[in-house]
Amino acid sequence: MQKLRNKFPVLKQCIYANTAVTGLLSEDLMEWRQEHDLDYLIGGSHMKGKSFEETPQINATVGRFFNCKAENVALVPNFTLGLNMLLEGLPKNQTILLLKTDYPSLNWSFETRGFTLDYLEIDANLEARIYDKIKAGSIDVLALSLVQWINGIKIDLDFLKRLKNEFEDLIIIVDGTQFCGTSQFNFQDSGIDILGASAYKWLLSGYGNGFVLVKEEVKKRFQLKSIGNGSVNRDITKRNAIPFCKHLEPGHLDSLNFGSLKFSLDFLHNIGIEHISNQIQTLSQKAKTGFSALGLLEDQVSNRSIHSTIFNIKGDQRLFEKLSNENVVCSQRGAGIRLSFHFYNTESEIDTILSILKA
Repeated sequence: MQKLRNKFPVLKQCIYANTAVTGLLSEDLMEWRQEHDLDYLIGGSHMKGKSFEETPQINATVGRFFNCKAENVALVPNFTLGLNMLLEGLPKNQTILLLKTDYPSLNWSFETRGFTLDYLEIDANLEARIYDKIKAGSIDVLALSLVQWINGIKIDLDFLKRLKNEFEDLIIIVDGTQFCGTSQFNFQDSGIDILGASAYKWLLSGYGNGFVLVKEEVKKRFQLKSIGNGSVNRDITKRNAIPFCKHLEPGHLDSLNFGSLKFSLDFLHNIGIEHISNQIQTLSQKAKTGFSALGLLEDQVSNRSIHSTIFNIKGDQRLFEKLSNENVVCSQRGAGIRLSFHFYNTESEIDTILSILKA
């Protein structure tokens, strides 16, 4: 793992516990991006034309990484834009179940479109309360983040699969931005109908790239309206035969940003997502045990059996400044301090943070 850490220069300067804000740029990706722009400098339109022709390879790479058919992958600049384009095609007579304090870009996209809305508080028994609400029979769409951005609560994927199996007509839409890249994930085998994600966090792809994964069966529930020359790959004869996901790719896709996505997915694949997942689980358990022992976690986090590597600890401005002065990069979120750990973090870094907190 130390060899991998050397690819991220930031790690030599600090304890970087802030991937939930921004994933790190690797030296390998930086070199690829420099070569890309050098080719653009020299080749101009010839280089760009070739890059656009290679875009389907990026869809295919995303599909392989998450086990989703390439034609059911849409490349979008970020989760927010992808979701807003999708919701323009969802009938307004739907009742949507949201989580209070979920990520604003998720909830606001539904709240501004005239849907009937219902909400649940996030607590330790979240899955059971979601089930009871769905069983009551009034919900058409469940929309939530797989990992909560403020405190890192992680939804049980097996629960979502059981939920979908029991309530086949329920549409499950998720934001995977704080999840994708942290563990193995089989989209086709999941209970999720639509997953969208920005890739600049745990997928380490830089800004300006993301994706939407769509199950075949849910397409008939939408009438998408977004359209452009990119939807037909610049072939205007295909105007009336646009595939579902091409509605979400109406314009040019940036070859630098989406090429970065492909590069990073290949990079993570070569490391092995199972190795990444194991490291993240080790860090999560160590951090949760340590923070719990100090009484720094909410009960709704401490009392859950599964968790991500995002933690919101009790702490004020003074503690935040103390951590910052000790070269711990973290963020203030909600009423506390958020720390988040990726595979490039170490157990010794968590020990150092715990020592600072104890002091």
